[in-house]
Amino acid sequence: MKKLRITLEGKTYEVEVEPIGASYAPQAYSPPPAAAPRPVAAPKPVSAAPVAAAPAASTGGGHPVTSPMPGLVMKVRVAVGQQVAKDEEIVVLEAMKMESSIYAPSAGTVAAILVKEGEAVSEGQVLVQLS
Repeated sequence: MKKLRITLEGKTYEVEVEPIGASYAPQAYSPPPAAAPRPVAAPKPVSAAPVAAAPAASTGGGHPVTSPMPGLVMKVRVAVGQQVAKDEEIVVLEAMKMESSIYAPSAGTVAAILVKEGEAVSEGQVLVQLS
């Protein structure tokens, strides 16, 4: 038997091979030299412009509802002018393949919706402005 190390699509396998119908003389096996680690591209930063613009657009009093984490806006459950109760679901975010509901911190009226479905948001970014 001869042991071989095979790399296929980036995954390494160790296999044993037996020649059929031929004489076989075992040879010393030496593993190949370790490959240098591949460089990994740094993740693209989320644009800071929408984050900076959101607080400016939310001025005018009321209660800003902010994102507790970076994520993707999956659903906006309210409309401008809609009355909301305390703890009513207003936005659904997706972060790390999990959906998280964002609730109204107090009763009020939706004065502005500062995000849209499918938009990436940063932690602390204002999502909805309540009055």
